[in-house]
Amino acid sequence: MSGSMIEFSGNGKPYSGYLSPSKNGMGPGVIVIQEYWGLVGHIKDVCDRFAAEGFTALAPDFYHGKATTEPDEAGSLMMALEIDDAAKVIHGAIDALLANTATTGDKAAVVGFCMGGQLALYAACIDDRIAACVDYYGIHPNVHPNIKNLHCPLLGFFAERDEYVYAAMVSLHDLELAEAGKVHKFHTYEGAHHAFFNNDRPEVYDQAAAEDSWQQVTKFFHRQLG
Repeated sequence: MSGSMIEFSGNGKPYSGYLSPSKNGMGPGVIVIQEYWGLVGHIKDVCDRFAAEGFTALAPDFYHGKATTEPDEAGSLMMALEIDDAAKVIHGAIDALLANTATTGDKAAVVGFCMGGQLALYAACIDDRIAACVDYYGIHPNVHPNIKNLHCPLLGFFAERDEYVYAAMVSLHDLELAEAGKVHKFHTYEGAHHAFFNNDRPEVYDQAAAEDSWQQVTKFFHRQLG
């Protein structure tokens, strides 16, 4: 790991996250939002990968120190997430990232996976300092982004064989964004499963889909953030 844990505040409350500074010393900021497992090694590795691409990446800890490898416990942690608290984490993380000496510019990008995908879209709808958003197969029954408030372009990556985010859900989401006049692009990977980006889970990891989407994400963020 090339980064380290930092402390920051959100509306007066203390929070923490994993920060990986750009390999160039300074670079555009990216917020990385966890899956329902918590702030685990895979998410920290994603931050390090962004740093290697020239970004400064911060993954805030939405579970405040808790993490798990057990699906039932992960589901319980996800459902226990307090949305008001999550909003404070998001705003505080953006404050901390943009104020960091390793971050350039006054805007940041956001990307999230599974639960984090939905939270990434939510973040882009509550903070206009987000200049680009990427949603990887986002889902959370209690997180309802107000699409009318989305002020940045959105990329969405989905899986054909996703047992949580069905094709009909993706189509409906696509239509909702189109009707609201929001700039977005969705891609569904044939044969891929939910969490196809997570290379710590060989049972679902799809190397071709993960590498293709990664190339799109990094180009998108560089284009939007400069």
